[in-house]
Amino acid sequence: MLSNIGVPGLIMILVLALIIFGPKKLPEMGRAVGQTLKEFKKSAKELADDNVEMVNSLEDTKKA
Repeated sequence: MLSNIGVPGLIMILVLALIIFGPKKLPEMGRAVGQTLKEFKKSAKELADDNVEMVNSLEDTKKA
């Protein structure tokens, strides 16, 4: 979906965001998006680690 945008499209989106939100609000929004992505990655990693632990514990109970 986003692979079809290209550089000109991305520049257009950034210019529109600058016009709509203003130069003072964009850094705040960028930080918020970055923190959200960081939390999402952390949660996904924890979920994957929990799944690995569960599979390992099930394998251990089958061996016993």
